[in-house]
Amino acid sequence: MTKKEKKGRARLRVGVVGVGYLGKFHAEKYCRHPEVDLIGIADTDRLQADRIAEQWNIPAYYDHRELIGKVDAVSIAVPTESHYSISRDFINNRVDVLIEKPITTTIGQADDLISLAEKKGSLIQVGQLERFNPAVVALQGTVHKPLFIESHRLSMFKARSLDVSVVLDLMIHDIDLILNFVGSGIKTIHAAGIPVITDTVDIANARLEFDSGCIANVTASRISMKNERKIRLFQNDAYISVNFADRNITIIRQNGIKSEGIIPGMTVDQRSFSNADALNDEICSFIKAVAARKIPEVTGRMGRDALEIALSVMDQIQQTSERLAR
Repeated sequence: MTKKEKKGRARLRVGVVGVGYLGKFHAEKYCRHPEVDLIGIADTDRLQADRIAEQWNIPAYYDHRELIGKVDAVSIAVPTESHYSISRDFINNRVDVLIEKPITTTIGQADDLISLAEKKGSLIQVGQLERFNPAVVALQGTVHKPLFIESHRLSMFKARSLDVSVVLDLMIHDIDLILNFVGSGIKTIHAAGIPVITDTVDIANARLEFDSGCIANVTASRISMKNERKIRLFQNDAYISVNFADRNITIIRQNGIKSEGIIPGMTVDQRSFSNADALNDEICSFIKAVAARKIPEVTGRMGRDALEIALSVMDQIQQTSERLAR
């Protein structure tokens, strides 16, 4: 299908591949979107595919290739190890793809998808959901050359996404955000982590030093006693705190006025965004990019760069573990 044909089509035809924990919500958002038609869903788990298909009164397929020729765009929400092969099938047939993070398991695979998409004229958007958190969106124009960043992404144990380490499951969200905030190359990485419950790393910490001089301290755990998703940024003119879970931000700046406030001489700006649906906003953004043939909010290259840092963190953890085991 050519770009001209896609632009001339009144309603986009979309599909979802993988309707497990997250993919089923993709199906819901597409079904409720007024400008697209959910043509069908695909999953090798026939019972799950039939269940979701019946819920939304759409066809179920048990092989993703059955959607090729029927759709203009797809969400791919299968286990990470299958991202590359399934995405490649669609891109090779000029179908635009929204790939859940991480984009692939290796940098080589990511580079191949990006190159193929450029050749075929297909769009790749990567599902870095926190980019669409309203608290993050509200920071546009506020974050300037941060000097220090600290993030904590802690989760109580859940029996899902255990095919990848906590770095690729959780930390990669913050890596993507930090890369976007800092806008600088990485100079050095120091990391440590251990497996506790699973066969992969369940808790990890990384110190990222950027060429700009910024330092980011990033912690992720999926074996915590509480759920916490926060990031704090320090820059010359402000201290910024973001609570992803509660969707609120606090910005503290000097105001040059002597006052008796919470922090003397400082202005405290607190904002809350209670009514928001980041996944719906992510999917709407993808639909708009597909319809207008515009660069997606989170491109394949951005997903690739976040993956590269995440894999480097994993390499550092492996090297540290081997050194300590001697």
